[in-house]
Amino acid sequence: MRKQQVFKNVSCKRNKLSLGISLALAALSGSAYAECTYEVQSNWGSGFVVNVTVKNDTSSAVSAWNVGWKYSQGAKITNIWNAVLSGDNPYTASSSGGNGNLQPGSSTTFGFQGTGTSEVPTLTGSLCDDNGGSSGGSSGGSDDNDEGNQVVFRVNDDGRITKDDVVKPVHCGSWFGLEGRHEQPTDSVNPGGAPMELYMGNTFWANNSQGTGRTIQQTMDEIKEKGINLIRLPIAPQTLDPNDPQGQPRVFKNHPSVRATSARQALEDFIKLADKNDIDILLDIHSCSNYLGWRAGRLDATPPYADAKRENYIYKRENYACGTDVGPGVTVHEYNEQKWLNNLRQLARFADDLKVNNILGIDIFNEPWDYTWTEWKTLAEHAYEAINEENKNVLVWVEGIGGGTSDGEDVPYGDEATNPNWGENFFSMATDPLNIPKDRLVISPHAYGPSVSVQKQFLDPEQPECAGLSEEDAAKAKCNIVINPVLLRKGWEEHFGYLKDKGYAIVIGEFGGHFDWPKSGAVRIQDMWGYLPRSDYDKKWQNAFVDYMSDKKIEGCYWSINPESDDTGGLYSHAYDARTNTSGWGEWTGFETEKWEMLQRLWDSNPAK
Repeated sequence: MRKQQVFKNVSCKRNKLSLGISLALAALSGSAYAECTYEVQSNWGSGFVVNVTVKNDTSSAVSAWNVGWKYSQGAKITNIWNAVLSGDNPYTASSSGGNGNLQPGSSTTFGFQGTGTSEVPTLTGSLCDDNGGSSGGSSGGSDDNDEGNQVVFRVNDDGRITKDDVVKPVHCGSWFGLEGRHEQPTDSVNPGGAPMELYMGNTFWANNSQGTGRTIQQTMDEIKEKGINLIRLPIAPQTLDPNDPQGQPRVFKNHPSVRATSARQALEDFIKLADKNDIDILLDIHSCSNYLGWRAGRLDATPPYADAKRENYIYKRENYACGTDVGPGVTVHEYNEQKWLNNLRQLARFADDLKVNNILGIDIFNEPWDYTWTEWKTLAEHAYEAINEENKNVLVWVEGIGGGTSDGEDVPYGDEATNPNWGENFFSMATDPLNIPKDRLVISPHAYGPSVSVQKQFLDPEQPECAGLSEEDAAKAKCNIVINPVLLRKGWEEHFGYLKDKGYAIVIGEFGGHFDWPKSGAVRIQDMWGYLPRSDYDKKWQNAFVDYMSDKKIEGCYWSINPESDDTGGLYSHAYDARTNTSGWGEWTGFETEKWEMLQRLWDSNPAK
């Protein structure tokens, strides 16, 4: 899928403190944890003074820290020193100047004065943990998580996912950013970079640099209340490297009060926090490189890419590759089958390593459109073997291929009237099925409407001059768009739907888009398609697709929860407007009500049984 992104993530534990009692507070560097003490220095009834000491009591250096708290009796902070304060009950104090750098055994102290009744509040930290980094037990997690008591995910004979033999309805959305975004060439800190940071709706410049106050926990509370029980979490190989320069706070855009230590730490903390909230995780290797993103299509991708000739588009990546067969001036982030399988093994070990019970599955590679079915089938089977060596309790999610490879090789997909989306094509599985146990396999096609890609099946049949056109060529020809559910259903059935009748679990890995396309989205899209008389084409497509999914009892993961994707938006609304409010980027303002209502209709059609 074609999308732009940015993001951030936080995992917090809350621990009741009394005077002088320590809290293990995650430092914002690596996986080190610090010791923090909250001490009331004086209290005169209507006011108080507090010192907080942060000590790095581990063997690793840290580069930053933060502490958060809230007063239940209405106390207010009037002055703070040696830290940067944000928020207004709840408060967050972040390291200031050089006092964020703590070598092992060293400490720093900040203080503040307040009015009102003194109390010892519950402390939180952006990476807070009370037992040295492991995740404690809760409704969604487990303290003792050896193989004997791990949750077991399976697919039953009806093609439904089960969790410890109980059907789990899939209410899923993607929350992206950790796989990398394409920083604008004009960015002052990281021009043309690819930072790996979860979108949080809380950028450093929002609200006059005070931030919005939004946290990962707040969002988890909100989406869980609305029904989400599974988050698809895209990553890149570089996300797993705690020292990758594009996974460091220096290039992050989230507010310091919620800024992660590193992309790797953010990944781990997000998984553990989701576990505590009883939300399962689908880990998705979204590309071979954080610099390439959706373009890759294969493990060893090389330029030119699909957007190489896209007009008025600033996010091209022609100077990066994952394969080594490239010319001069191309930076290679080498990736291959062995590196990929090692990454999959590492993800499969997360349940044990992080002591969590919420790793439902691994989406082995995003939209592998640049393979033939035979090539991709072989790789997928190798992926299952690698994952199964490490974890026999998770599900293996396999996406489909495309309608042809980058070197021009045709790939069968059935009737040529409907072209498959990247990742949608399972046509050849009818005669050459995956050799992966059915109770461990999830078929996960991707499907999108015109908001993401204007394909030939969306064009008006009353315009013969538009037959076979797509994308920019269709816009230049001033083609009209018609959403024909009858035609579309034939394609979906041929590309993947028939497998549901054979008892396979089918969960759409990605679908979504701007309900008011082309009115929303990038300026280039608005300009290109501005001649169209309507702005509900993708809304019609999405509702037609949900009707089909409901009829077939197919479940899905919506793209996306966060709204920063140029070509889809999300389930949250966005202050950003491409023409009138570019500074609102990264600030969430509420919910896309109609999208949530559509998802609820889908969920109601496929309840647990």
